[in-house]
Amino acid sequence: QVQLVESGGGLVQAGGSLRVSCADSGRTFSSYIMGWFRQAPGKEREFVAAIGASGDRATYADSVKDRFIISRDNAKNTVFLRLNSVKPEDTAVYYCAAALTSITAAQNLLAMRGIPDKYDYWGQGTQVTVSS
Repeated sequence: QVQLVESGGGLVQAGGSLRVSCADSGRTFSSYIMGWFRQAPGKEREFVAAIGASGDRATYADSVKDRFIISRDNAKNTVFLRLNSVKPEDTAVYYCAAALTSITAAQNLLAMRGIPDKYDYWGQGTQVTVSS
């Protein structure tokens, strides 16, 4: 069973940095591709970043590329998202999600591209607010 709990959200000024974390209480964390998504008020949930099960590869949405960094520590069952040079438009609830690694490379690729229905488990979210 995978249970994801996000933390680290809060208020940050534009141009600042923040790190959000997502901890999994299960025992199979290293078997999952982990993703971060976000949802701003009145908008649909959107993909932010994903990281492979071993941490060897990462993908990012164009809107956050070169500003955000996703990483994971499999020994601590935790995935991180470092938000740098934040902008007011980064304000959203940030969710982490887990996609069980498939034997089919195409399925893994879709998860790495941030297709939401490829993710099996979702956290409750943590609010990030960027003030201008």
